[in-house]
Amino acid sequence: MAQKDDWTSATPRLHPETLLVHAGGLRSQFGETSEALFLTQGHVYDSAEQCAARFDGSESGFIYARFSNPTVQMFEQRMAALEGAEAARATATGMAAVTAALMGLVRAGDHVVSSRALFGSCRYVVEEHLPRYGVETTLVDGTDLDAWRRAVRPTTKAFFLESPSNPTLEVIDIAAVAAIAHAAGAQLVVDNVFASALWQKPLALGADCVVYSATKHIDGQGRCLGGVILASRAFIDTHIHTLLRQTGPAISPFNAWVMLKSLETFPLRVRRQSETAAQIADWLAGRSGVRALRFCGRKDHPQADLIARQMSGPSTLMCFEVGDSRAEAFQFLNRLRIIRISNNLGDAKSLAVHPATTTHQRFTPAQRAEMGVGEALVRLSVGLEHADDLIADIDQALGP
Repeated sequence: MAQKDDWTSATPRLHPETLLVHAGGLRSQFGETSEALFLTQGHVYDSAEQCAARFDGSESGFIYARFSNPTVQMFEQRMAALEGAEAARATATGMAAVTAALMGLVRAGDHVVSSRALFGSCRYVVEEHLPRYGVETTLVDGTDLDAWRRAVRPTTKAFFLESPSNPTLEVIDIAAVAAIAHAAGAQLVVDNVFASALWQKPLALGADCVVYSATKHIDGQGRCLGGVILASRAFIDTHIHTLLRQTGPAISPFNAWVMLKSLETFPLRVRRQSETAAQIADWLAGRSGVRALRFCGRKDHPQADLIARQMSGPSTLMCFEVGDSRAEAFQFLNRLRIIRISNNLGDAKSLAVHPATTTHQRFTPAQRAEMGVGEALVRLSVGLEHADDLIADIDQALGP
């Protein structure tokens, strides 16, 4: 019989490093040191009465892997401890988390306001998927607070944003947007994947819900897909729990176990990656042929003052333009030796991509220009390699 081993809830002042090793513990009768992988679809009951009690909610316990699982629960509780959330629900992918968080808040006739600088799939959900179900949407310049206010309607139920955004690292004032949302009777959902839970806490800034692609920094080693939704217990119970239970975007227990173990090294990895990213950004800032560099750790970022208030670290990503054309960007990417071309991010391996032809390829040139995604733009996700080796690789790829 599994027993809870989560003594961390009684000591709320623990640091993230400690929480990410111990929070959400659940040990079986065998007393294992490492968290167990409960790779099971279902569970058996001592009696028909107990089975009925599990289903009507009068007895707590596990029923079916689509609803809950001991390993998944440990991952959810550990993420909640890191984020400072009352509750969490894991999903099969980050996009499943985004979609469920938004669809759980709205129904036909409702209205959503979203920043327009979004990952391509996130913008698809807002701009094309939700309207199929009678939910109207408005896209705004996320840095313009008056634009958020002007977009509000009597039917507005949700605000959505990424900060920093993918791929241009646009930073939005989360606290100010949350206040506008709440004044309108709406709730704010924040995709925090670029900042990571280490460097930004949207719930503390007033957001109602935070979503992550756990595929990124949380796994951080290019192995498994996963997502997570974090919020108050009331938000999860009211808007998320039944939707996930009935529609089924459940994370595999194996993937949840991989994420759970990855969280033990999460602060070490993200801090090291961020430190290396800062070194690379400072080097790039003085390199000829590189334009429009954006990194959240530099004072020349357009929202540097906001970043200083809102984020405690710079993240692991940057973007910059190589020359003036797609051909020059492609030439740079093709010359890289250590850094690999990939549309993933937050990995132990450094990865670079051309957003205009990958993550944002489905948009028109005008839409990409509106989001700041130009033909020469490259996004770089910094890994765990030595900074000197990465700088040397970028240097030779840029050419003389």
